[in-house]
Amino acid sequence: MRITCVGGGPAGLYFAVLAKLADPGREITVLERNPAGVTYGWGVVFWDDLLDDLFRYDPVSAARIWDAAWKWDEYEVRAAGKPVSFLGGYGFSLGRHRLLDILGERARELGVTVRYEDDLTDPDRLPPADLIVACDGAGSRIRDAAAEHFGAQVETGRNKYIWLGTPHVFRTFTFGFEETEAGWIWFHAYPFADGSSTFIVECTPETWSGLGLDRMDSATGNARLEKIFARHLDGQPLDDAGRGWLNFRRVTAERWDHGNVVLMGDAAHTTHFAIGSGTKLAMQDAMALADALSAASLPAALEQYEHRRKVALAPLQRAARASSAWFERMPEYAELPAKRFSYALSNRRGEYPAWRYLLHMSTQGAVPRTMLRWTLSARRWNRARRRPLRAAVG
Repeated sequence: MRITCVGGGPAGLYFAVLAKLADPGREITVLERNPAGVTYGWGVVFWDDLLDDLFRYDPVSAARIWDAAWKWDEYEVRAAGKPVSFLGGYGFSLGRHRLLDILGERARELGVTVRYEDDLTDPDRLPPADLIVACDGAGSRIRDAAAEHFGAQVETGRNKYIWLGTPHVFRTFTFGFEETEAGWIWFHAYPFADGSSTFIVECTPETWSGLGLDRMDSATGNARLEKIFARHLDGQPLDDAGRGWLNFRRVTAERWDHGNVVLMGDAAHTTHFAIGSGTKLAMQDAMALADALSAASLPAALEQYEHRRKVALAPLQRAARASSAWFERMPEYAELPAKRFSYALSNRRGEYPAWRYLLHMSTQGAVPRTMLRWTLSARRWNRARRRPLRAAVG
């Protein structure tokens, strides 16, 4: 079977790895428009559920990802004029560049051909293949070439955001909110490597224009943000890599396959960055398609893959909508006391039972907070110790 993956992001590379593991005789090629080593974005975040899946599907690449990942063990909430508060929970982050290095190296080890600076996005001009996997991002040109068939829809979010990096290393995942003369503006930040953190800034369009950010070039706008968030950055700069401000684009597609073409990752669906699941969902798409191909004819496999993933995506898409809507209403919560504000932030999906509020309020002091962190840390490492054993047994 000849397979061509258009897009060398996490979805395309990981699917190539799994498809080759399932059948070493497959001829698999990954086409990436960017040069080798060039990628958009800073760091990505993920949690235990993805790690469990990664170790089950390919322990080799999973162990490399685990070793390279930054481990953080709580969420910190800083809101101007309020005491710092904390949210229980832990997670992992990794530079997108490093993740692609790991997956690309693993794919090549298995005999996958990875071609960079190859922008063949018209299905009619691609090399002959039994299956074409369109994983070329939210702006997929393969999807758009058959837009009527796929039934793709794009819904644009209201808030403005910009994806930045900084050499300031945050201790843990941090939300920071500042009130300016034009209104509230905030960031989502997390470390992903020694000397690097992701720093996503978001605000309403009124604040964005009120601060003059709509009229500033990249350097001037970054300098303005550095001043606004100076107390959080410890004098370190911000870098947007020339990407500029965006509105989130929520992509959905009624159908994911067309003949021998199938959509994967952001080409099929996007979820708001506030729940940090884009990379996870893309890689789980890869797992589902690899499973389906091993068990059915191609048409049946593509149907099975789409059904499985749409069912799995539905609750996360609802959560992402609720989360993004909360940030669009963020100024409505600004007057809440610190503990209630941070709880509102953590419960922005609206799905927590009442006991979570009691736990949150009771673990803000130093001693109970430390005990909660120890408990979660023990759970994280215990879960990590079981993964290689599960992989070996499986």
